[in-house]
Amino acid sequence: MKKRTIVIGGVVVAAAAGGVFARTALADKGTEVRTEVVARRDLTSVVTASGTIDPKRKVDISADISGRVIELPVQEGQWVDRGALLLRIDPTQYQAAVHRAEAAVAQAQARASQARANLLQAQNAARRARQLAGSADQLISAADVEQAETQALVAQAEFEAARFGVAQAQAGLTEAGEALRKTTILAPMSGRITRLNIEEGETAIVGTMNNPGSLLLTIADLSVMEAKVKVDETEVPGITVGDSARVRIDAFPNRVFGGTVTRIANSSLRGATAGLGSSPGGDQQSVDFEVVITLDNPPEQLRPDLSATADIVTETRKGSLSVPIIALTVRDAKGKKLGQSGDEEGAAPAAKAGARRPNDEGVEGVFVMHGDSVSFVPVEVGIAGERYFEVKKGLNGGETVVAGTYQAIRELEAGAKVRTADQGKANPGKEKG
Repeated sequence: MKKRTIVIGGVVVAAAAGGVFARTALADKGTEVRTEVVARRDLTSVVTASGTIDPKRKVDISADISGRVIELPVQEGQWVDRGALLLRIDPTQYQAAVHRAEAAVAQAQARASQARANLLQAQNAARRARQLAGSADQLISAADVEQAETQALVAQAEFEAARFGVAQAQAGLTEAGEALRKTTILAPMSGRITRLNIEEGETAIVGTMNNPGSLLLTIADLSVMEAKVKVDETEVPGITVGDSARVRIDAFPNRVFGGTVTRIANSSLRGATAGLGSSPGGDQQSVDFEVVITLDNPPEQLRPDLSATADIVTETRKGSLSVPIIALTVRDAKGKKLGQSGDEEGAAPAAKAGARRPNDEGVEGVFVMHGDSVSFVPVEVGIAGERYFEVKKGLNGGETVVAGTYQAIRELEAGAKVRTADQGKANPGKEKG
């Protein structure tokens, strides 16, 4: 038994030694890489963003006055025509206000009539005083004439004040009538009631922008639907009005809806923190812009606020020379990894960062195979498709480039030894034996 154990131990040691020898032999042959031939492909540059579905036109209805709802003839989901009755608020106190305003107008008019009569009387008295003072007998003194004329001026001022009082009372009546009119809310447009937040018997409060509880109902035209998505600031410049888009809606997992970009916001979506900026030492807040995509032929089943993801096609290239995104990396002019200050990012494939790097931080390029070694070839790239970069300069097509792994490309330098994945595999026949 002891002899058998010694034999088995010797086999294990021999196998381990063989594995170490095999790995050392493979390491001597170079870094294992994946390769791909540079070829022409149809590329599509796409910006992906998420958001929600909303009708192009909708109206949120709030009350302009407070009061109890005494009539609510509509239901959520119901179609209403423009001018149809939506709800009625108890008009009792507003009718009383109208009656008070009407009485105030009548009282002001009576005062104006009295003031007019006083004015006529004072003007006549002043005229008679002037006549008597101008007669040969001078029956009254100049002081009496002056007093009569002063009384006429006072009466004139009182009459003007009374006229203004009438205008004020009439304005109050108009205001009271407007408040009474607002107890009846009519549909401002034809559409479907997509939200109803009030019930008959509840109290409607005056609607304000900062009080979402004041929203009574929403009417929307569902014939034209839009996807409103948030796009990062770095991708907005590539989008233009008229770009086509493919919209996927979570509620319809097996369908893709076509659409067209119809509006790009001019200001960012900052929400409640707009204009506040970032705190000292904190992370900079990301900036998004709203892009509106109008859907082509939306189905009747679409509802507002559904979650959606849009792929906006910004550019297309037919038969463009291309390399895998992972193949693009950054090196210095000699194909060596960048200095210590930038090798953590610069030596990695450029696709990791997802953006171009400034020229003073290195040169973009790919590693081209030459037998069992590679050379670094600078390239100028164009649009980015889903898996490939367009190559505008640097390659002619047909070259074999290193296309993986990520770690291998990260460590490669010009002149390095490499081997393909097939070269690193052992003989299948020996494995079976």
